[in-house]
Amino acid sequence: MPALAGKTYLNYGGQGPLPDPSLDAMVASWRTIQELGPFSTAVWPFIDRELSRLRGLLASRCGVRPSRVAFTENVTSGCVLPLWGLPWEPGDTILISDAEHPGVVAACHELASREGLHITSLPVTRWRGGLDEQADTDQQVLGALEEALTANTRLVVLSHLLWNTGQVMPIAAVAERLAEHPRQPWLLVDAAQSMGSLPVAAAASQSDIYAFTGHKWCCGPEGLGAVVLSERLLSQARPTLIGWRSLRDEQAANEGFHEDGRRFEVATSCTPLFSGLRTSLELLDSQGACDERSRRIQQLSGQLWQALARTDGLQPLLSGPPPAGLVSFRVEGREPPAVARRLGEQGIWLRHLDHPSCLRACTHITTTQEDLDRLLSALTAML
Repeated sequence: MPALAGKTYLNYGGQGPLPDPSLDAMVASWRTIQELGPFSTAVWPFIDRELSRLRGLLASRCGVRPSRVAFTENVTSGCVLPLWGLPWEPGDTILISDAEHPGVVAACHELASREGLHITSLPVTRWRGGLDEQADTDQQVLGALEEALTANTRLVVLSHLLWNTGQVMPIAAVAERLAEHPRQPWLLVDAAQSMGSLPVAAAASQSDIYAFTGHKWCCGPEGLGAVVLSERLLSQARPTLIGWRSLRDEQAANEGFHEDGRRFEVATSCTPLFSGLRTSLELLDSQGACDERSRRIQQLSGQLWQALARTDGLQPLLSGPPPAGLVSFRVEGREPPAVARRLGEQGIWLRHLDHPSCLRACTHITTTQEDLDRLLSALTAML
């Protein structure tokens, strides 16, 4: 990976580096399109095949049929496009966790202002249990959900892997609880940090909207993501941003929309991005099954957490090793933005967050012991 050369890269939660074979696949895809002739009769079978191969690969990972997968540009568009097409009623309530990304939160607030909806909060960041305390975290989240649900709750918004604290949310259990609610609220899951770092089939298959991107833990190109949609959402939600790919017959505007996930796709996409993401996913698969890769990520994040926890002046946010690859921490007496800048000057790349104020390092299967040692050496030098 060119992005890893001469760097200590620990920001997979922001963007994963693109492997050389994926970049080569994108260039080859562009070349094929030009050789066949853009928008020619000969090029469409190639484009259809590239989209179909990736749709099938993502569907397999998510434990669903390909018909439930819609391609998007990123996580936020995957959340918002179906969200705005749901049949809302004035007075409906959207329950949003206090750990969601501002892009999704802002979209929900704008929707609420237009449709006469109410917004309430689901507190989840107050708990900071690690991997060994996952069962306790699950029970605490489900308890908070029970207290927050009302007769008017129509949608619950909850990330699978919290982008700030690094905790895993019990999505499948939440979905089961919502199915028992009189109104069976929809469940929208931001999967930006889970896809590519965790097994996702149980959560994705039981969510109504499970949106993710290819450019983070999947190490694909930016500008391409997808969303898994439930069968009931596909039957209830109307298309929002509409284009020729939404249509059952692209030559006829009055023939209606696709009945599957394609109703939320819009128009022309960059086919080489599909080739690049598929190649990145296949490369990940070549390094072991999803469970195996997840355990490797946990092992590395656990090593980093242990080293931080035993060093005076370095304070991990979680009380134990993380359940995934996000390791959030603070440096005593130092502002996170200043620490991130200082580390960047040394070729060590992570990011700082504002809520809560902290630094976030990410371990992936490509992370080495040398990467962790270099980060710890640089941090201890600041104390």
